[in-house]
Amino acid sequence: MGQQIKGKIAYITGAGSGIGRATALALAQEGVHLGLIARTKSKLEAVAREVETYGVNTNYAVANIAKLEEVEGAVAELETSLGSADILINNAGIGAYGNFLEMDPETWKQTLEVNVFGTYHVTRAVLPHMLKKNQGDIIMISSSNGLKGTAGSTSYSASKFAIQGMSEALMQEVRRNNIRVFTLNPSLVATELAFGEKLAEKNDDKYMQAEDLAEYMVAQLKLHPRMFIKQSLQWATNPF
Repeated sequence: MGQQIKGKIAYITGAGSGIGRATALALAQEGVHLGLIARTKSKLEAVAREVETYGVNTNYAVANIAKLEEVEGAVAELETSLGSADILINNAGIGAYGNFLEMDPETWKQTLEVNVFGTYHVTRAVLPHMLKKNQGDIIMISSSNGLKGTAGSTSYSASKFAIQGMSEALMQEVRRNNIRVFTLNPSLVATELAFGEKLAEKNDDKYMQAEDLAEYMVAQLKLHPRMFIKQSLQWATNPF
């Protein structure tokens, strides 16, 4: 028998759209209660309404994860209304692309502030409660760019490579507490982050969908607690 996830509580960052929204819906269908975190209140409200149709408890909190104080406030709010997290999906992130010398230094810096420090802030706020329970699941959404750099992605790749190192070290720290750290490294996914206004043109069978990653995460979480997949790489089969 694998792990039973029905009735557990999951916090998801970047929950207003894309992979975060798809994951929220997939977990709700499994009976998981949800704490949703993102920057845009209207998007969070919309996802919360969708999630509630599955009969699970849900609440949301608006926060810019790059700001520690906002994250701590959001997590405290969700803990009060829902309970502490059994599952954390670190999905929120931004992308910035361009020539190394042409990219604005503030944009380069912001990518790391959101993708690296943001992930650190949320994990730091949630982890103490998992340690008290002596169990938990943390899923880090990194990228194939975190395993292999490409021209024009210096800031994005730097941030995602950092996620790899942080996740690997954290995994080694918390294994003894029955806390699993999974790191996912998807290649191109059909989301607004990847395609922007051209998403509708790319949303077909040749591109990996947010729902595909959500399905994969549900399967990982259902693995028996005695084992986990430390790191995995997701590819589209034939995007040509």
